[in-house]
Amino acid sequence: MCNQDLILGIDTSNYKTSLALTSYSGEIVIDSRKSLVVKQGERGLRQSHALFQHMENLPEMIETLLQQVKKERIGAIAVSDRPRPVEGSYMPVFKAGIQFGRVLASCLNVPIFEFSHQEGHLEAVKHGSSLEHEKEYLAYHLSGGTCELLLVKGASVEIIGSSKDISFGQVIDRIGVALQMDFPAGMEMDKLALLAKKSQSQNSLNCGIRSSEFKLKRIPLDGLSINLSGLETECQRKLEHLNSENKGNFIYELFQIISICLCQLTEKAVLETNCSKILFSGGVSSSIFIREEIMKYFTEKKVDLVFGNPVLSSDNAVGISFLGGKKLWQ
Repeated sequence: MCNQDLILGIDTSNYKTSLALTSYSGEIVIDSRKSLVVKQGERGLRQSHALFQHMENLPEMIETLLQQVKKERIGAIAVSDRPRPVEGSYMPVFKAGIQFGRVLASCLNVPIFEFSHQEGHLEAVKHGSSLEHEKEYLAYHLSGGTCELLLVKGASVEIIGSSKDISFGQVIDRIGVALQMDFPAGMEMDKLALLAKKSQSQNSLNCGIRSSEFKLKRIPLDGLSINLSGLETECQRKLEHLNSENKGNFIYELFQIISICLCQLTEKAVLETNCSKILFSGGVSSSIFIREEIMKYFTEKKVDLVFGNPVLSSDNAVGISFLGGKKLWQ
């Protein structure tokens, strides 16, 4: 191994520039991230603007990282090169990481390994969990632009369920922006939902939901698929008559509706696939509120739910770095 015990991971997603160093022993040595800037009131970034910010962020971030470790310890570069591990999957933002990764690999005279952003999400949560050595399991990728239910069998990743239109992350962020919150709004909304939940004195039967104050409609399932644009439209319409005093209760109810949908979707997927091991990845799954509701729902059911550290559920390069280590050392 020649003392090359570190892997440098790079991930350039839609809204975050990420670097990570992980070790041969599985330790996270460095986890460095910088959120891309989204102007107040806007609901996202164009790919060209995101790519430009990655190109601006990476030189300083790489320089800072290389000042903290001996370069001779880096045995390989691992980088996210596309959204999903399928042919034709492409987004311009990943070009930044690929180009910097190739230059680094050449300068350090080490190999470079490329993985999809989605594989990185799954590995960041799976590593060190009860599913670490499992070959078959169900996995959610729930992020700002993705809402997919996957069946993982070894190296095969098959989409068996998804949203047919927008994602849960887009619903949350769009409602958050409409409520004058900064983009992305998930963390702030999660805190408000938890505060409102704490203040509630009544529980109902499903996922702890109480009697509906705003009467948000539940999300119907179409097999293992869903549509979420209707939920966003309904929320936007109700926001027109929302008072600031009950903003928290509204977010609370929205998060309950999302939680119920995920509970029902998970239960149906387990029945259809006969697979009871489920991994949750992506920024939406870092919501403490949603985690608590799902775990409560499945308390008496024989399923193995794996939620990673919330910090590792959002976009990061840690999973990509771990994958690079597997490729180099295993």
